[in-house]
Amino acid sequence: MALNLGLSRLAPQAIMTVRRLLRRAGYDVVRYHHTVHPVARMLRLFEQYHVRQLFDVGANVGQFGAFMRKSGYLGKLVSFEPLSAAFAHLQRQAAGDPDWTVVHMGLGDFSGEAAINIAGNSESSSFLNMLPRHTEVMPSSGYVGKETVPIRTLDEVVEQYTDPSQPLFVKLDTQGFEKKIVQGGRRSLARICGFKLEVSVDPLYEGETLLPEMVEFMADHGYQLMGVEPGWSNEATGQMLQLEGVFFRPVLTLRERKEAGWFPGPPSSRSP
Repeated sequence: MALNLGLSRLAPQAIMTVRRLLRRAGYDVVRYHHTVHPVARMLRLFEQYHVRQLFDVGANVGQFGAFMRKSGYLGKLVSFEPLSAAFAHLQRQAAGDPDWTVVHMGLGDFSGEAAINIAGNSESSSFLNMLPRHTEVMPSSGYVGKETVPIRTLDEVVEQYTDPSQPLFVKLDTQGFEKKIVQGGRRSLARICGFKLEVSVDPLYEGETLLPEMVEFMADHGYQLMGVEPGWSNEATGQMLQLEGVFFRPVLTLRERKEAGWFPGPPSSRSP
């Protein structure tokens, strides 16, 4: 008994010692559990909502899609990217994965063509004008050109690329254009169980929707904020400028949707 008590006291001390050493080197160790870890939380929610289809909108070169595959997501993945240069990298990233489809287009609240501003760092490219605050914090994000790209609505691509009998989760990382994309999918919202949205805390793009209004907007459309992940921060001050909000329909609505035809299929994820 005394030995067990000694070991139980030693374990937390050893963990803290390791964490202190790692933090001095700029790293940390955290518990991988859905109550504390953002990736574990999202995968747990995917299991609860039986997510079998995932849209990656604003895919850039496929960072999110590759991350989800490495994290254990096994279901259908469709990535949308409007920039030609980034799309070429995305194609190479998805090559060899039969369940990963890549589409060269942007999404919005209309169908047609639009000019997208190309950022020097690629990831900050947007259909919206960039505010000085953005380039003050990250000079490499300044716009260096424009590209005219095809644009479709969420309603159109949900109809084209999904199975209506399976729940769909949509990730939007579109630099201030997220609200317009949701508005372009009003007919499809009943088929979408959740969203992951990049949201600014501080204004970075002209006309974008900031965090408080976005949470209210999503609630008005039946989605509840169920998780928050850190995003981009000001390296000099530590102030968080953007975060990732994970929204799902309340469980009661989920049960109603399952009764209407959302049936669990093969597992959509595995433990990494």
